[in-house]
Amino acid sequence: MGYRFTLPRDIYFGEESLAVLKNIKGKKAIVVTGGSAMQKFGWLEKTVAYLKEAGLEVKTFEGVENDPTVQTVLRGAEAMREFEPDWIVAIGGGSPIDAAKAMWVFYEYPDYKFEDLIYKVPALRNKARFAAIGSTSGTGTEVTAFAVITDPEKGIKYPLADFELTPDLAIVDPALPQSMPQKQVAYTGMDALTHAIEAYVSLFANDVCDPLALKAAKMVNDNIVLSYNGDVKARGDMHVGQCIAGMAFSNALLGITHSLAHKTGAAFSTGHVPHGCANAMYLPHVIECNAKDERAHKRYAEIADYLGLGGKDENEKVQNLINRIRELDRQLNIPHGLKEFGVNEEEFLAKKEAIAHNAVLDACTPENPRKMDDALMEKVLLACYYDTVVVD
Repeated sequence: MGYRFTLPRDIYFGEESLAVLKNIKGKKAIVVTGGSAMQKFGWLEKTVAYLKEAGLEVKTFEGVENDPTVQTVLRGAEAMREFEPDWIVAIGGGSPIDAAKAMWVFYEYPDYKFEDLIYKVPALRNKARFAAIGSTSGTGTEVTAFAVITDPEKGIKYPLADFELTPDLAIVDPALPQSMPQKQVAYTGMDALTHAIEAYVSLFANDVCDPLALKAAKMVNDNIVLSYNGDVKARGDMHVGQCIAGMAFSNALLGITHSLAHKTGAAFSTGHVPHGCANAMYLPHVIECNAKDERAHKRYAEIADYLGLGGKDENEKVQNLINRIRELDRQLNIPHGLKEFGVNEEEFLAKKEAIAHNAVLDACTPENPRKMDDALMEKVLLACYYDTVVVD
């Protein structure tokens, strides 16, 4: 069977690209956004103004929380059904864009069950098209077929994956991420690096996605620390790099770094583990585990070569890649494991088997280059907690 490669019909990037909203054709637009950042820095106001200049009636749905919940999605869909927009415009980080994607489904299919979304998203664009404007440099969700929604009652994240969720229009304006807090720069940037690396070693990796994954990894490697320290150009380059990573992983898919991040993010009473932070902590250990697979080992070495990390043979190149990720974590003030992050050890040990089992069942696990079972996943999870070598 062949491959499929799907992207938004239009991607606008570079300075002042947000202004393309003035050219949208439609009658009504609902703008979905998160907390106060888009309001504080004037981006929500500018978005609404551009849409009105295009002749659209505009309504806003604000306050989407980090890690959007099932409840928020259903409230947003209800607001859409009342307003009846023909454009859904999501602006902000991954959370409001992911939430808006799920709202889109329930707007067009009010009787659909949330649990069914995990397996299949019905055909969209019957009532509305979707525009995504990213303000953070990590998720790539403005160009992907994915969304992650949290069920706080079950303490689990649901990764939704279907090409129907791919936006029609993506805007990657380098001005928007300039106001990101430093910690968010670190977490989202390492999320983007994880996207690029996992896409390159995925079982679904292919000749079309590979160049995108490598280019994205290099852009992140070259710019993330500069971006963290406030360099304007580097932050703009990171915004493009993370978008390229999104193009790669939306089509080549991911692996167990994300499986574990999905299942640990909301699992512990001692505090939420941010998605990008989890990826940054787990990625070195996942590489160590997956590198036991011959094909994955070769591909990790190829990434190290492309990043110019050196090494006299494949083993050294893979280790240099692991070392580079750990060094980036250090420079970005990211912990090296869940214990250092502050997750209670007793609670972790009580929950590790269930978390490992759920991670094996995660939608990102089948494309991981090494076949996983509960026992091996638990060994990786233990290494991610104690920051030790994966023993298998």
